[in-house]
Amino acid sequence: MAALGGSGRSVPVLQAGLVPSLSQHLPTAGLRSLRLLVLHSNLLASVPAGLARLPLLTRLDLRDNQLRDLPPELLDAPFVRLQGNPLGEASPDVPSSPGGLGPSGSNLWLAPSSLSFPVTPRGCSVTLACGVRLQFPAGATATPITIRYRLLLPEPGLVPLGPHDALLSHVLELQPHGVAFQQDVGLWLLFTPPRARRCREVVVRTRNDNSWGDLETHLEEEAPQRLWAHCQAPHFSWFLVVSRPVSNACLVPPEGTLLCSSGHPGIKVIFPPGATEEPRRVSMQVVRMAGRELQALLGEPEAAVSPLLCLSQSGPPSFLRPVTVQLPLPSGITGLSLDRSRLHLLYWAPPAVTWDDITAQVVLELTHLYARFQVTHFSWSVPPSFLSPPSPVCTAPLTPSPPRYWLWYTTKNCVGGLARKAWERLRLHRVNLIALQRRRDPEQVLLQCLPRNKVDATLRRLLERYRGPEPSDTVEMFEGEEFFAAFERGIDVDADRPDCVEGRICFVFYSHLKNVKEVSFYRGTVPVQVPEEAEAARQRKGADVLWMATLPIKLPRLRSSEEPRRRAGLSLAPLNLGDAETGFLTQSNLLSVAGRLGPDWPTVALHLGVSYRELQRIRHEFRDDLDGQIRHMLFSWAERQAGQPGAVGLLVQALEQSDRQDVAEEVRAVLELGCRKYQDGIRRTGLAPKDPALPGSSAPQPPEPAQA
Repeated sequence: MAALGGSGRSVPVLQAGLVPSLSQHLPTAGLRSLRLLVLHSNLLASVPAGLARLPLLTRLDLRDNQLRDLPPELLDAPFVRLQGNPLGEASPDVPSSPGGLGPSGSNLWLAPSSLSFPVTPRGCSVTLACGVRLQFPAGATATPITIRYRLLLPEPGLVPLGPHDALLSHVLELQPHGVAFQQDVGLWLLFTPPRARRCREVVVRTRNDNSWGDLETHLEEEAPQRLWAHCQAPHFSWFLVVSRPVSNACLVPPEGTLLCSSGHPGIKVIFPPGATEEPRRVSMQVVRMAGRELQALLGEPEAAVSPLLCLSQSGPPSFLRPVTVQLPLPSGITGLSLDRSRLHLLYWAPPAVTWDDITAQVVLELTHLYARFQVTHFSWSVPPSFLSPPSPVCTAPLTPSPPRYWLWYTTKNCVGGLARKAWERLRLHRVNLIALQRRRDPEQVLLQCLPRNKVDATLRRLLERYRGPEPSDTVEMFEGEEFFAAFERGIDVDADRPDCVEGRICFVFYSHLKNVKEVSFYRGTVPVQVPEEAEAARQRKGADVLWMATLPIKLPRLRSSEEPRRRAGLSLAPLNLGDAETGFLTQSNLLSVAGRLGPDWPTVALHLGVSYRELQRIRHEFRDDLDGQIRHMLFSWAERQAGQPGAVGLLVQALEQSDRQDVAEEVRAVLELGCRKYQDGIRRTGLAPKDPALPGSSAPQPPEPAQA
């Protein structure tokens, strides 16, 4: 099994990863066989002119980047798509911020090769090559400092995502970490617009010491698909843009207050006077679930749920006086007509596994549209490392997992397990997995993970150039969940000795399934040690199975100069390998040598000059016949050596180098016997010169001297 890694977020055809300059990351010397290059929406600021000289390139997609200038060779090329680029436009100034620039401030535009820049107390505006903008107001630093930056790919250990969050950008790292500025620094980050915007908001998330928090963020739109997330950064660390459910927060004083949801005005939390002695910060998020999804999950047409309420707080875990929580009744249910036995108030808080039905533990007060109940705590105390102190900048510290309240209306009695499944459904994305092969070059296999609603449109676009099986069944994956693809079933890959074909590294796949392979998709990261076939088959079974789907692909037929010979079968015409001086080896002699080699034949073959790829092919074609492997190797080599001088000596040398001195001695004996028979035959025919030492022969007499 050979494994390739991936992520559930997206699998692009070619991920440039928000690389500002393609010139540093894409050498064109090894791309002469490239036919299609898709680099749209990658914030590219420059591309190399050498792309225009690729002989087979028929399409170069550079749409929706930041290309303001382009090499003339590409600008006039008919196969280049440039829509959505600000070609010919001057670099815009950084948008103004409340701090502004001092009279001595400067504007800096960094080249793609520049990964650092200086900042002085006079302040400056900086535009990075990746499109990020920073504004340092005058007096932000007391002394000159050097700022360094990096764009990082999102990793699970680095990106902190909540249960209902979605990542919209790469991770920007600004160094040195932890430097506190005397005035906040303006930061503008480009991000991908989220698919769902109802009751959701876009925020910039950053790390401060050991905690992550969301900064107060404002959105600015430069074009329909070019959105900026603007925030004020009090320090430098890691920054990323995420989409989350709308969060509302307030500081609860001892006098009490009211916290309402901006996305769902009917959801409220009422803090009476005296509920707390010290001000504490409370935040809420609301997540809505479609009724048809719940009805399909329960198999109950009349089932309904309210929006899911998430509450978190800082400070002591309990309140001094009961706090009133108001939730809307499930959709389609009114307080005048509902059956109270079917109404359930569910509660979940970490580290519990299931939801608890607390209907009997609270007093539900029902109105026509709402249900109210009182609680004295939201959850257990949260470790201080996860919470930031109240700040006008950090609007919502990121807690590990806040407690949740949920109203259900159903005929089911035990709804805790069903609520867990429904909550997971809210976090899941329904995707399909595809495996397609390039029509012109079946060795190229395209693997993608696509949202279910985009499968048909994507296949219509790809099937002009690709072909393959139908997409997999619908698979449910969490946001950010990792997966990997594995080529399985009878595959034999040698990763230590790859071949180089037309400038590309080539691995030859041999199938036991009549030129058909299987590509399987598994949850999790790529294993360190690739399991054997039997272990891979066991991974598809069991309760905690990681297998998601398996799709078949067809292996292309090997293209080799020996293909006509293989189709016609191995030729066993009579061979006379050698010459009269060194001796001959006939077909019978070669069969005798083949019968003595045994499992040492691959070493002999390599010393004879047989390529490693040819060796693997012979092993595959005669995988159940050791004698057939040896005969095929030896006779194929002998046919190529027919008429070549020194072939027999090469065979003897290869046998000696392979520590098969016994077979080499037998070959020498055969050659000596053949030489003697050859000489005897010549003497019998009278063609050999007579030896004076033999009886009956006389030495030639010297000529008599001539007479004068």
